[in-house]
Amino acid sequence: MAGRSFQHLLSFLMLLLLCAKPGLGNVTGCIERERQALLHFKRGLVDEFGLLSSWGDDNRDCCQWRGVQCSNQSGHIIMLHLQAPPSENPYEYQSLRGEISPSLLELDHLTHLDLSCNDFEGRHIPPFLGSLSRMQYLNLSHANFTQTVPTQLGNLSNLLSLDLSDNYYQLNSGNLEWLSRLSSLRHLDLSFVDLSEAIHWSQAINKLPSLIHLVLDDCFLPPIPPLTIPSLSHGNSSIPLVFLDLSLNHLTSSIYPWLLNFSTTLLHLDLSFNDLNGSIPEYAFGNMSSLEYLDLSWSQLDGEILNAIRDMSSLAYLDLSGNQLRGSIPDTVGKMVLLSHLDLSENQLRGSIPDTVGKMVLLSHLDLSNNQLQGSIPDTVGKMVLLSHLDISRNQLQGSIPDTVGKMVLLSHLDLSFNQLQGSIPDTVGNMVSLEKLYLSQNHLQGEIPKSLSNLCNLKKLELHRNNLSGQLAPDFVACANDTLVTLSLSTNQFSGSVPALFGFSSLRELHLDFNQLNGTLLESVGQLANLRSLDIASNSLQGTINEAHLFNLSQLSYLDLSSNSLTFNMSLEWVPPFQLLHLLLASCKLGPLFPSWLRTQNSLRELDISNSEISDVLPDWFLNVTISTVTTLSISNNRIKGTLPNLSSKIGPFSNINMSSSCFEGSIPQLPSDVRWLDLSNNKLSGSISLLCTVGTKLLLLDLSNNSLSGGLPNCWAQWESLVIRKIPEWIGGSLPNLIVLNLGSNRFSGVICPELCQLKNIQILDLSSNNILGVVPRCVGGFTAMTKKGSLVIAHNYSFTNDGSCSYFGCMPTNASYVDRALVKWKAREFDFKSTVGLVKSIDLSSNKLSGEIPEEVIDLVELVSLNLSRNNLTRLIPARIGQLKSLEVLDLSQNQLFGEIPASLVEISDLSVLDLSDNNLSGKIPQGTQLQSFNIDSYKGNLALCGLPLLKKCSEDKIKQDSPTHNIEDKIQQDGNDMWTATLVLAILAWLNANRCVLPSMIDLGM
Repeated sequence: MAGRSFQHLLSFLMLLLLCAKPGLGNVTGCIERERQALLHFKRGLVDEFGLLSSWGDDNRDCCQWRGVQCSNQSGHIIMLHLQAPPSENPYEYQSLRGEISPSLLELDHLTHLDLSCNDFEGRHIPPFLGSLSRMQYLNLSHANFTQTVPTQLGNLSNLLSLDLSDNYYQLNSGNLEWLSRLSSLRHLDLSFVDLSEAIHWSQAINKLPSLIHLVLDDCFLPPIPPLTIPSLSHGNSSIPLVFLDLSLNHLTSSIYPWLLNFSTTLLHLDLSFNDLNGSIPEYAFGNMSSLEYLDLSWSQLDGEILNAIRDMSSLAYLDLSGNQLRGSIPDTVGKMVLLSHLDLSENQLRGSIPDTVGKMVLLSHLDLSNNQLQGSIPDTVGKMVLLSHLDISRNQLQGSIPDTVGKMVLLSHLDLSFNQLQGSIPDTVGNMVSLEKLYLSQNHLQGEIPKSLSNLCNLKKLELHRNNLSGQLAPDFVACANDTLVTLSLSTNQFSGSVPALFGFSSLRELHLDFNQLNGTLLESVGQLANLRSLDIASNSLQGTINEAHLFNLSQLSYLDLSSNSLTFNMSLEWVPPFQLLHLLLASCKLGPLFPSWLRTQNSLRELDISNSEISDVLPDWFLNVTISTVTTLSISNNRIKGTLPNLSSKIGPFSNINMSSSCFEGSIPQLPSDVRWLDLSNNKLSGSISLLCTVGTKLLLLDLSNNSLSGGLPNCWAQWESLVIRKIPEWIGGSLPNLIVLNLGSNRFSGVICPELCQLKNIQILDLSSNNILGVVPRCVGGFTAMTKKGSLVIAHNYSFTNDGSCSYFGCMPTNASYVDRALVKWKAREFDFKSTVGLVKSIDLSSNKLSGEIPEEVIDLVELVSLNLSRNNLTRLIPARIGQLKSLEVLDLSQNQLFGEIPASLVEISDLSVLDLSDNNLSGKIPQGTQLQSFNIDSYKGNLALCGLPLLKKCSEDKIKQDSPTHNIEDKIQQDGNDMWTATLVLAILAWLNANRCVLPSMIDLGM
């Protein structure tokens, strides 16, 4: 790739010669036979840009024609330089089109032919070109030739330079033996020529005794066969190869012995993007003492950085990025004093950055990003005064940013983002007056933005987001860069005060101030940032009204997020925005009560979130037919939108995420797009069958239909959703859903029993079957919920809420990358408990408000990572498991309103994190175990158990009532002895409890004469 600089230089020199001596052929004049040949050649071309306008009868001396040069001795044409000039579009050329006429054979003295950057429309390279025996320079690159390279080109024995590159992989050559006849060839570029069938390509190259410059990048080169290595690796080749580019091929480690042929002559070697799997052998580059350029990036290397490379004292350019190199950066790197470019990014390097990097005083580019480097940034970085690019991002660096960075006054790019840097931004940053890009985001930086940043007049990008920076944003903190600043990202910090007035920032395209503590109003001056493409001020404390002036001149705007502020939109009904948005996020802004009419002008939206915006309206036709026709993420949740849901199968964009939860929609579930990914219709008034969901494809990730009035049977199509991660439609065949992590079918009308197949959900972490009519027992196989027995999360973090009455919701519209906030809320008796787990998803089981009976199985105790267990409002009997104290991660335990009896297990005091406990309305007896934890709960946690005593209850335990010879574990024996009397009493209590738990159905029973 870089090798084409030689070709360009040669072309330039030829062209310069052509322009400097336009009349070289004037000595003898143009030869008529050759003139006619050129005219015939022209007739085969389409010259829509008039490049050959000088070729004609008006100027009969063809030596004066554009691109033609004649010998000043013989008058013969010796050079035809017709490389197409570039057009205004840098990716297009003012090309000639057509075919190459055989009339060129009349130019039998031609030594130079350049037809590059033209368009020969997929034609073959004419084999007759091999008959131009005097040819020394042939350039057919980037000219849209196809098919096989003619072997007749091997007849050009005087050829010095051959360039067939950049023909879009359309040229091929299965055998390069024809090259061996080009004994004078010094420059060869076959880039993008398909050489996948040229198995012996290396042998053909070895037969070119004059070759200096070889470029074979992106040629699908096969590996050198191991059998050929012995004959190629003697190191005594006479080829004086200086420049070698073999990048973007399929070469393996078998290339190393072949390279020994050129070890003493090579100056430039590029093996990037190959399959060199493994470590670099010691011998590979040991003798390349003259090598100045070495690129081994993205070639699947592993192991450590070899001494063989560290000791290459002549290297000026070294790129080892994109491999799996391990170990540390050696101190000896400081000996490579001639290096100007060092890239070790995208590896697995550990340890610290050695102080010796400061000895590489000629370094202009240093990239150590995306490794696992630790420690602090050494002060010696300030000695690299010629450095223009420094990237140490995405490591594990700690400590503060050294003040010495201010000595790198030529630095234009500084990226220290995604580390663990602490302290403040040093004032010396303001000394780097050449700085154009400053990335310090995703660290732990504190304090205010230094005032010295106002000295950085060349600054184009400033990204400080996701730190702990604070203070107010002064209006002039980057005023010096008002003509150059393109990106300003300060989101997710602790900045306070008002949004700065960014007057005059004519180049600003991205303004991100979201997730701060900004207050006040949004100034109308933001509407004058004419080049702004992205505006995000979400999740602050802004107030006031947004009117047309705020958005007046933002014709380039494509991303607008003002969500989670107290802003009211006040636009006239006739207002037409100057922009066409791709992303519009206005959640929790006041837009209602009607749908904003200006949304009908937005027909390019990909993401729309107007949830919780006080809309009390029906879905307008224009909203369905225009606004959301291209949308892939839609949230209109938490409004008061009425009516039925329309057929959405053709009204919303592909691969969509739909959140229409918590509104007032009625009727049946509509027909949906077959490729929907996220679907939340919970907390509405939907009714009828769910069979239409069978039209949804197999890529569904989230489905929430809870808190509706759906009924009917469950179709068999649910098993096809193997990608489903979070599901709220019941599927009892656990084996069909190996990836299921959250199953919530709370607050529906499902009945039947919990069948054993459910226990095959090994990855389940949140199970909510609450508020249904489920019968039977809690199956013993719940111990098979493997994910609840282990620490950590099996998948993504989340933002998920669940309540003891089974209501569940997701906050906001689900992002397309399926990530959540690592947070769960449990609402219990009007109290809210916020779980923020650093290890991932909260593990929870909620089987409350059903008709379960029997005992609490001992196997529940195996789920040692449970955070919440709710079995309340059932008909459970027998004892609380004695080992329940082993659930040491429990924070919520609700066993209330059952028929449990016996004593409270003493082990319960061992659960130190328990913050919610409800054992009320059972038949528990005996003394509440003593321990600080259990005595700290309110007496409501124990009420309704008449035989309980001890703190925190007022009822004291009398010593004469405590039977020392009747421990808890003998209660069941006594029950069996007393037999019929106890079971009769239990049956009566069970009937009364069931009637109490189902008191809402008593009126209907009475109406039926029951």
